[in-house]
Amino acid sequence: MKIHTLKPVRTSSKGFTLLEIVIVLGIIGVIIAGSIVGLNKIGEGAKVQRVDADFGNLKAAVLSYKMLAGQPPTTQQGLEALFVKPSSPPVPKRWSTAGTKGVPTDPWGAPYRYRNPGKKDTSEFEIYTLGPDGQENTDDDMSSQD
Repeated sequence: MKIHTLKPVRTSSKGFTLLEIVIVLGIIGVIIAGSIVGLNKIGEGAKVQRVDADFGNLKAAVLSYKMLAGQPPTTQQGLEALFVKPSSPPVPKRWSTAGTKGVPTDPWGAPYRYRNPGKKDTSEFEIYTLGPDGQENTDDDMSSQD
């Protein structure tokens, strides 16, 4: 007796269906959107790190000014006193420029601000930025006294 076995029917698949293509494109879109959101968060973190580095550089320049002039610049003289010799009192007898570019700007395009005495620690000067919103006294303000 002969036993006949059924052979599997071969179907030829020569391409993808429209549904498969739409699903793959949807997955790619989700991956791209997640990457963009992640990169934006990394970008903000880099801006905060840049502010910290700028605070360090500006504090060093103010301390150098203080060593030469005997005191840090006044609030009225501001950070400009590091780049252009002040003509308003107290005029430093010894002075050296901190560079030729002038007061640097924060990552959001606004110049860094300065006050002496500082708001949080009145025994020290303070360098600060208004942060991304550009508004004073908001949660995103950053200070060298933080």
